[in-house]
Amino acid sequence: DCDPPDPVLKFRLEQPLHFRALRQQNVDKTIVVLFSFCVVSFSSYNQPTDHILHVQFLFQNISSLTSIQSLLRTPQSFIQSLCTLNFLHSCSTHILFTTAQIDRAIRECDDRRLQTKYNNATYVIRRALALYSIEEVAFSFNGGKDSTVLLHLLRAGYFLHKEGQNSANGDIKDFPIRTIYFESPCAFPEINSFTYDMASTATNDFCLSSYGLQIDTIRLDFKSGLEALLTDKPIRAIFLGVRIGDPTAVGQEQFSPSSPGWPPFMRVNPILDWSYRDVWAFLLTCKANYCSLYDQGYTSIGSIYDTVPNSLLSISNSSNKFKPAYLLVDGRLERAGRAKRPSSSGGGQLPANSNGLTSVDSHKNSMLTASIIAVGDEILFGIVEDQLGPYLCRKLHSIGWSVIQLSVVHNNIDSVAEEVERQKSKSDMVFIYGGVGPLHSDVTLAGIAKAFGVRLAPDEEFEEYLRHIIGDQCTGDRNEMAQLPEGITELWHHDKLSVPLIKCQNVIILSTTNVLELEKQWDCWIELAKSSDLLALLEPYVSKQVTTNLSDVEIAQPLSKLCLEFPDLYIGCYRKARDGSLIVSFKGKDQARLESAIEALQKKFQPGAFGNMGMGVSSNDQDKPNKGLEGTNLKTATSDDDFTNILAHIKSSKNPAVINYGASWCRVCSQILPAFCSLSNNFPKLIFVYADIDECPETTQHIRYTPTFQFYRGGEKVDEMYGAGEERLHDRLWLHS
Repeated sequence: DCDPPDPVLKFRLEQPLHFRALRQQNVDKTIVVLFSFCVVSFSSYNQPTDHILHVQFLFQNISSLTSIQSLLRTPQSFIQSLCTLNFLHSCSTHILFTTAQIDRAIRECDDRRLQTKYNNATYVIRRALALYSIEEVAFSFNGGKDSTVLLHLLRAGYFLHKEGQNSANGDIKDFPIRTIYFESPCAFPEINSFTYDMASTATNDFCLSSYGLQIDTIRLDFKSGLEALLTDKPIRAIFLGVRIGDPTAVGQEQFSPSSPGWPPFMRVNPILDWSYRDVWAFLLTCKANYCSLYDQGYTSIGSIYDTVPNSLLSISNSSNKFKPAYLLVDGRLERAGRAKRPSSSGGGQLPANSNGLTSVDSHKNSMLTASIIAVGDEILFGIVEDQLGPYLCRKLHSIGWSVIQLSVVHNNIDSVAEEVERQKSKSDMVFIYGGVGPLHSDVTLAGIAKAFGVRLAPDEEFEEYLRHIIGDQCTGDRNEMAQLPEGITELWHHDKLSVPLIKCQNVIILSTTNVLELEKQWDCWIELAKSSDLLALLEPYVSKQVTTNLSDVEIAQPLSKLCLEFPDLYIGCYRKARDGSLIVSFKGKDQARLESAIEALQKKFQPGAFGNMGMGVSSNDQDKPNKGLEGTNLKTATSDDDFTNILAHIKSSKNPAVINYGASWCRVCSQILPAFCSLSNNFPKLIFVYADIDECPETTQHIRYTPTFQFYRGGEKVDEMYGAGEERLHDRLWLHS
């Protein structure tokens, strides 16, 4: 007889042992041997060449576990007492805690966040058990990791609930909550076997893989099965292992009534706010058993038709070996193993609900549209000048996207929500910046959540990144800055960024305040897009401009006809000064089409009516050498190729030169441009070059501010100046002349 000294401590060690030449009569029987320190249960089955003996040990204390592990390290002496066998090898160990041990393991661990999650989850369970009788609650178990966590939380929660009633003894078989399992022919065999093993109705003390649960196997779809179950049983509440990020989690609370059209019951979601990291922290801390598929690289398990191991866990130099699921670094990518079905949409344009997400090479000639939203009262008040919007337009054009709207809204949740809701439905992608942070005016994320009809919910992984930045400035258990729109948010990680990039369906949030930061984030987006389906990269736009002194009346009708002849091109007109030259801009994705359109326009007028883009100065100044004509010291770069040629000439000639990088939308640039042109007459030995960053986007992408002046001597850049008044510019020109 064995009278355990500590009935609370129970462990399971399952040890498969492989033997050769085991006689059949020994294989067919099950042997139960009583030792002074444990109960040992043996069972066996045949393989073609080997027999595998599965051994289960029921330990009553830690010393027993230590003793049996010592025996297994020298198995011949242990097996000798049973029969003479040729031992080959043994496998892994699993330990099972009782409900009291689960509670103790969590409370004694060093993971403060896990303890908070555990306390919150068990509180929800205890409240549910206080509101409903045991006969009125059920547990939906499916064998997955989330469901397994919930199983042990329910055991612990029930233990704590009974402890509060002074009737708990920590025995794992005192667990009367009904378990529901929806059996599917598409489920993995490992999921089915693990589920029935964990939710067995067996009550044998030696069958330690079971928890004595009442299981109802349902072979109908979820809705029909629930209707039948709730008709037959007095169930009013069902515990579900739903987490934020699951497709069914959107809009749910920890207690959520079932949706209209479904049988009436209360959905209880104790782990709704748990992250992937929290799930594995719990399972590993409690040393709980889980489905073997998770040790084979599966991180999120669906059906056998749409689930594969997560490629992020692939072991180097092996196409079929994967690391365990708990080693996945980025929990946001747990569903990467779910097979993606190709889009069935036809035509050149991608549907809005595709979010513009395709492979890099697909749809290169498609027309994808983007909207840009700036959030900031300071822009509307005229306190600051928005440089991010125009810069983002140029960047989007460089990857073949068409910007259909650039808007500015107040720092107001409703204003942000209305604009996001409007733009997300008509654009393939929406880019929004401003209003991100901890201040009262930072309402962008709240506005996005409202636009999608979801709430802001804590994101544990995002909070970890923020803690690395702000450290102890974050007080309490929750960082309000880590609240993200629930169920629709993706975090995209890049080594060059301190925090991940945020994407909510087809809305991308840019946490940037200046062009330098935006350029860094943009480059990271593009790198990620090249290796994933984050953003479609299409053929870039190309542009050409010509200038003319024709009046608007003279050119209006011919341009209208030209637009009809070339519907695939954008043809627009603008002036840099009311009495200056008219600039006709052509933009498209086919260089040959641009040349054809310009040629067609020139044929409609007398020869010489059009030329290269001028400086946009007054018509009274046409005699001055600032038209960019050859032979003068003032040149205008009208394209990337043009600028490349001019810069090559400066470096080869070794003549002193100054390059003015400006933009038509920059107020300071417009103010200094006439002075720059005038000063070219005062310094005839200097080559003056004007480059509009909109016209030369590739060759001027290194420019951070406008206007920027670069000075060359001997073919080398010797000086650089940001912004200037006429007097300061004159002094610097005199210095380098």
